[in-house]
Amino acid sequence: MQLTKEDVLAKTNLMSKNTLMETLNIEMIDFGEDFLTARMPINSKVYQPDGVLHGGATVALAESVGSFASHIFLDTETFFIRGIEITANHLKSVKEGFVYAKATFLHKGKTTQLLDIKVTDDKDNLIWVCRLSTISLPKRK
Repeated sequence: MQLTKEDVLAKTNLMSKNTLMETLNIEMIDFGEDFLTARMPINSKVYQPDGVLHGGATVALAESVGSFASHIFLDTETFFIRGIEITANHLKSVKEGFVYAKATFLHKGKTTQLLDIKVTDDKDNLIWVCRLSTISLPKRK
């Protein structure tokens, strides 16, 4: 039985309960054959002291959406996913609304994966550009 888009998104969001993703209100909102999109509200939970979006929160959003993308598109009955490297380039500050992170595969290997993650604001301005490498490791039996 193939799950619907709504089923997959509900399942990923349920997996976020009692995690950093829930703390930051990160929500998976869309996916397709080679991408996953998440959003995060900009509020005092994710501010720097001067009232703009904190880079660490943005990187947490990027790693969350990228790792979930690898999780969704790989055999997680046999493997688990871990991030192994992330780079992030800040381009623009944001104070309100939502930020959206879209993770797209550049490489979807059996062992390693490379994702391009673009973070935009409500007006579709590019805020951050990130790259995430993940690794699939076999689950112990």
